[in-house]
Amino acid sequence: MYIYEVCIVALIMDRHILERLRERMLDRGSVRDMPEKTLRELFILNTWGTNAIEGNTLTLNEVTRVIETGMTVPDHPVRDLLETIQHRSALAEVVSGRIFEINMKSALDLHNMIFHGILIDAGQWRRVNVRISGSRYSPPRVEKIISLLQEWEQHYMAMEMKREDVFSQAAEMHFGFESIHPFSDGNGRVGRLLLSIHFLNHNWPLIHILPDDRNSYLNALEVAHFNDAAVLASFLEISMARSLIFVLDMVGSEADKLMTINEAREVSGTDYSTKYLALRIKQGELPGIRLNNRWRTSPAAINIYREIKGRM
Repeated sequence: MYIYEVCIVALIMDRHILERLRERMLDRGSVRDMPEKTLRELFILNTWGTNAIEGNTLTLNEVTRVIETGMTVPDHPVRDLLETIQHRSALAEVVSGRIFEINMKSALDLHNMIFHGILIDAGQWRRVNVRISGSRYSPPRVEKIISLLQEWEQHYMAMEMKREDVFSQAAEMHFGFESIHPFSDGNGRVGRLLLSIHFLNHNWPLIHILPDDRNSYLNALEVAHFNDAAVLASFLEISMARSLIFVLDMVGSEADKLMTINEAREVSGTDYSTKYLALRIKQGELPGIRLNNRWRTSPAAINIYREIKGRM
């Protein structure tokens, strides 16, 4: 993990916008019941994103080729290919509901699935002390891992019983797991799969954390070590907005189609300028997703933003 700067100013996504987008998605059914083609697209984006922020060299197009055709990609490390294939398999277990709990066993099973044949300690808690490169935070010593994981598991169960806010709960759970850093390698990828389990169990889609979000994501985790998880919760809300419009592009109406900002602006009929909309996307207020080096949003997202926020 590489942290260059810590900033505690959180970008804010209006929860009403998230709920409206979620309602549009749920009108089409839950993610677990979506068509195979839709799930394949979700697997591709999620697998590419989570691996790329950890240094995997495969591009989005190459991950698409590997997952859709099963063909290998030349001139890449074998590890990068195995991570892609095996993460996709682990994600399928999560979406199918075969791995559905937030606990120590799920973490071990997911780690083993992703890193079998890659790490000699796949599916095992670390036996050595570790440091997080670039961070001021030091993970607990190895002898404390099991007791801390048990507390982490119990804390999550307690939050579930109290029905705490889904995003605050996700941030607490994810930060808690990453702060323990229970594996010698692969903590982030397992932790992000646990995040998706949490959201799926609460009728939200898979959450995608993409390479462009890497610094903001790591910054939010670093802030949580020394303050609280509020910044991480805000980051997750923005990431979820991106995840929702990506799903809706595949299962929604014509108004949910992802377009360039200018195209979406014209279709929506808004009087907002393209510059204004681009700024709101970058500030995390308007749902948007960056694919193939271009920001995209939907007319529906713009219209929901206009109805809820107006010109601020």
